[in-house]
Amino acid sequence: MSNHFDVLIVGAGMVGAAAAIALGQQGWSVGLIETNQPQAFEPEQPMDLRVSAISAASEQLLQSLGAWDAIAAMRVTPYDTLATWEWHDSEVSFCADDLQHSHLGHIVENRVVQLGLWQQLQQLDNVTLVLGQSPTDISQNEAGVSLVIGDERYHTSLLLGCDGAQSKVRQAAQIGVTGWNYRHHCLIINIATEMEQQRITWQQFFPSGPRAFLPLTGKQGSLVWYDSPERIAELKRLDKSELAEQITLAFPERLGAFEVERLASFPLTRQHAQRYYHNRMVLLGDSAHTINPLAGQGVNLGFKDVAALAEVMAKVHRSELEADIRPELAKYERLRRNDNLRMQGAMDLFYNVFSNDILPLKLVRNIGFKIAQNAGPIKHQVMRYAMGL
Repeated sequence: MSNHFDVLIVGAGMVGAAAAIALGQQGWSVGLIETNQPQAFEPEQPMDLRVSAISAASEQLLQSLGAWDAIAAMRVTPYDTLATWEWHDSEVSFCADDLQHSHLGHIVENRVVQLGLWQQLQQLDNVTLVLGQSPTDISQNEAGVSLVIGDERYHTSLLLGCDGAQSKVRQAAQIGVTGWNYRHHCLIINIATEMEQQRITWQQFFPSGPRAFLPLTGKQGSLVWYDSPERIAELKRLDKSELAEQITLAFPERLGAFEVERLASFPLTRQHAQRYYHNRMVLLGDSAHTINPLAGQGVNLGFKDVAALAEVMAKVHRSELEADIRPELAKYERLRRNDNLRMQGAMDLFYNVFSNDILPLKLVRNIGFKIAQNAGPIKHQVMRYAMGL
């Protein structure tokens, strides 16, 4: 049947598109379902607000998929230093030179990553994009999964949910989630800067929440401001000049001269699926887990999911796919669930330790920063883990 695929994927964002390429390269027939087509790239376009810190491991995955060159040809911003502090005399700096790497990662617009992956999708004859509508009905039985999209019915042996935190696939699989809302919202502000950006990203902690800077291409940068929902709403009501005054008061002097260009905000949530699969439905990326964006690990965890599922599927025979794929999906869950939980827990610990103004605890954590700056091998191991190496 023309509407039958070995694998169907709902959601063709960064994680879904990467999964489609990885499985397509293994020879599986793949259908990739997406409601919205990303806007084409033009060099003169303003920078998008939605960016990700692509780790070294994610870059390696994108290279293996054949998408990195197309991404790099559009817009990427490498960084080789990450600095974090609360008190200025307790700054910790992580440098790529310490690990003999050229960079720690790249700041890349989400749309640019998606477009680079979509370019590579077009090179695979066994991958089909189904654009324009989302599934209105998803059901499964022992033989496979059935989806209704518009007036068409599609069939598959394996359905991947890469459709975000409100995943229709997860709901159809009746997989529950645990999670909560954090007490902060996040304000993202794109700025034009006076000077060309250096290859550094930094973050300062305050009891009201961290404030961070991400370098963008040329004389541009992205500010990340965590604060109470009420404070973020207040900041959004200001005009650009008034907001710039508040930023100058709130951010460290190293920010320098700037002008506000664009901004948006979102609430901070944590969510984790109670299972990563049910029968022939499996979850990846935000469908399975969302994380506090404190360390920019969200999409990197999603790409790790892709790499793990591709590793499992590379050893699957067609007879296993059509008969009972659950043992292989259990291997995928074992590979990823605990790692994602550890990263969520680490971010929560960091978030909670710094989200208060108790003086003894402030002293302890800043002493900890000073110790970490000179921790040698331990510091290097933390760097390698953050880079996914």
